[in-house]
Amino acid sequence: MKTIGFFNSNGGVGQTSLVYHLAWMFADHGIKTLAVDLDPQANLTAMFLNDERMETLWSDEEHAETVYGAIRPVLQGCGDIANPHIEMISANIGLIPGDFALSRFEDALINRDESAFRTMTAFHRLVQTGAARGAEMVLIDVGRLNAIMRSALIAADHYCLSLAPNLFSLQGLKNLGPTLRDWRTIWMELFKKAPDDFPMPESVMQPIGYIIMQPGTFGNQPLKAYQRWMNQIPHVYRDAVLNESIQSLPAVEQDPYCLSLLKHYRSLMAMAMEVRKPIFFLKSADGAIGSHVEAVKSCYGDFKRLATRIAASVGISFS
Repeated sequence: MKTIGFFNSNGGVGQTSLVYHLAWMFADHGIKTLAVDLDPQANLTAMFLNDERMETLWSDEEHAETVYGAIRPVLQGCGDIANPHIEMISANIGLIPGDFALSRFEDALINRDESAFRTMTAFHRLVQTGAARGAEMVLIDVGRLNAIMRSALIAADHYCLSLAPNLFSLQGLKNLGPTLRDWRTIWMELFKKAPDDFPMPESVMQPIGYIIMQPGTFGNQPLKAYQRWMNQIPHVYRDAVLNESIQSLPAVEQDPYCLSLLKHYRSLMAMAMEVRKPIFFLKSADGAIGSHVEAVKSCYGDFKRLATRIAASVGISFS
């Protein structure tokens, strides 16, 4: 089982849509996939489930069938995580639903000494328990830079960054990269202090690359207004995330760390959300007619290539 955390350097880059579509793509190729929504805004959950189901999940104080319900005993100091509920979306996709109440967990994650090991590693145990039911791939959707993100990182074998070709994403990457490296170093030191009788995740937290979510293209070429920012990403990624000495840089299109340049599918996303399926599964009955038909095929090819690269990076067979 492989676990990948998806982070972004600033909001609004389409990360949740990315995780949603990757889950469906892996599932379509027979890989049992667990999607874990650790963003307190619960956007991934909203993509998978309708309003009526989410209202039921959040209908009482317990929230027993969400991620918050699973970690609530840790938050209250009355035990370890509860057995997480997995919402089966399809035969190959399970979801641990998100919850706005997850934001209450952040204060409990601030402490970094030995007494906080059970709290900091709660997401790790949540993921491991959920994945033990047969998942081969776990995709974790994480929100903004905060204590929840750091705890989620402990639960991930690998992580992937989603970026937009703009100034805000680039500046966010310059901040996020060193923070991720620092937290990895801190965790390695804390790991040495862990009690001998407490199971600890040996998280490697390895970056596997970045994905650029393009706001628009002209033909197959990025719009000129965004190209200047794209050209800087290979340098900033190596400097901020990998802390590499930089000799020569490839263009972003040839950068081995660039896993994909994903197109913006505009109106197709709204269409897909209305019928609650990924863009690449849209049919004519859903409204995908005319030029949309080719865009749907193109979307499938884009995500298949991306899923192939991600699978190869983490050592999972994908065909």
